[in-house]
Amino acid sequence: MTNKNIYITLLAVLGFSVEVFAQDEVQTNNAPKLVVNITIDQLRNDYLEAFIPLYSENGFKLMLNKGKVYSQVFYPFAPIDMSSAIASLVTGTTPYYNNITGQSWINRKNLRPVSSVEDQKCAGLLTNSKVSPAKLSTSTITDELKVGTAGKAVVYSIAPFCEAAILAGGHAANGAIWLDDQNGRWCSSNYYYSSLPSWIQSFNSLNAPYNTLKDKTWEPINELVGNFSYFMSAGLQKPFKHSFKGDYQYTDYKTSALINEDISNLAMQCILSTGMGKDKVTDMLCLTYYAGTFKHQSVTECQVELQDTYVRIDREIGRLVNFIDKNIGKENVLYVLTSTGYNKEEDVNYEDFRIPSGTFYMNRTANLLNMYLGGIWGQGNYVEASFNNHIYLNHSLLESKKISINEAATRAQEMLAMMSGVRNVYTSIQLLTNKNENIEKTRNAFSADHGGDLVIEVAPGWKVVNEDTQKSELSRASYIQFPIIFYSVSVQPERINKPVSATQLAPSIARAIRIRAPNACSVEPLH
Repeated sequence: MTNKNIYITLLAVLGFSVEVFAQDEVQTNNAPKLVVNITIDQLRNDYLEAFIPLYSENGFKLMLNKGKVYSQVFYPFAPIDMSSAIASLVTGTTPYYNNITGQSWINRKNLRPVSSVEDQKCAGLLTNSKVSPAKLSTSTITDELKVGTAGKAVVYSIAPFCEAAILAGGHAANGAIWLDDQNGRWCSSNYYYSSLPSWIQSFNSLNAPYNTLKDKTWEPINELVGNFSYFMSAGLQKPFKHSFKGDYQYTDYKTSALINEDISNLAMQCILSTGMGKDKVTDMLCLTYYAGTFKHQSVTECQVELQDTYVRIDREIGRLVNFIDKNIGKENVLYVLTSTGYNKEEDVNYEDFRIPSGTFYMNRTANLLNMYLGGIWGQGNYVEASFNNHIYLNHSLLESKKISINEAATRAQEMLAMMSGVRNVYTSIQLLTNKNENIEKTRNAFSADHGGDLVIEVAPGWKVVNEDTQKSELSRASYIQFPIIFYSVSVQPERINKPVSATQLAPSIARAIRIRAPNACSVEPLH
């Protein structure tokens, strides 16, 4: 063979290799056309697994058997609620950076409680609520998707609750949709658009609870669910039947299993009406389902309702997956499923069972602290407010008396530490400057913008009660297991039992769709 022929042959082989490599590169770099990010409020591993005999093959079982399952997920801060959990999931960081410490907090300027999504500059659409994601201080995975696609990605968020819808959608979403507590219609904010899109209005006219709730009752989905309880101590449980009436009919409805069917129906309508998943640009649909107890009762009071809720969510996930597979193609979709990782239910009265407990009254504590500081520096209103387990000192008064805030907080800390039920007291200076691992969870849940000067940690089993609002919170240090599940035809089924942080979800999605992680996210993605 001549040198010329050898050269041509070599070029041909190399060209073929490059072409094959290029084809492989294109295939491996194909991001999904649609990411369906499902957060199930208050989903727990123990309940998820207890009700497996009641599930179909197309919902939870599909994802558990064919998805990559991280079974031991935790939030690196405490306490946790729906707002702080969802904000952490989408930002990939803790409240210390994203600023969402809970459903509400005190505005230091006027000492008034404000919601995590309250925004007086924005008007509601089919709601009186004035809300936006303005208080979320970092970017989210949905924001980065918008940035990475020059705004071409379509992003929607749908939830029963406005906080979940708005925070999951982030700052740049095309829309966030939730059910209004007062009028039973699906609503939004003019932060997203000047008027509701026609497809939402059409959905409201046919399917909003305002039009359908009077004819609805919630009963067990089948006899197997209704006649047996999978809880160990349940005994024989009576089937239930709930209707929705009165001033709180829509708020009650949002804590029933029936709300999850509405979420699926609205999600399907959103996909059809907005053209999600129809081009080469990745879109994202964020959904929140509800897996808590009916009217936030204790589990012992609504055991059959709770297992019916899980079975109905299983059905809705199966229904949604089948719909999306048919309309977009299973090879084009990535499903991500996780939980808010907390439980909101009526407080247990431990005293009835002779379990050590007590009640810590924040207002009385604030008054005693005011008297104590007055005894040191003279009479004055040294404590401006208390909210949840935070105490806010009067900075103006302290400055006028030439008393440093750090000195006042340290004195207050010494006094509070001696009170019954108190396990720890932290000053804001400690939380902002101390890197001690023992206070990391409390620090991660703290915000320099609106946190108190003192944060009180009470003993497990004790209630923190605010006498003004009559709001009470039971202190629990117990860990609630919940999963993160990735499901797609390109994901290899695997179960991973090592503990992972919920903040790793956002960078993992970012990696899957080839965009940057949110701007305050410093954790590595899940492999």
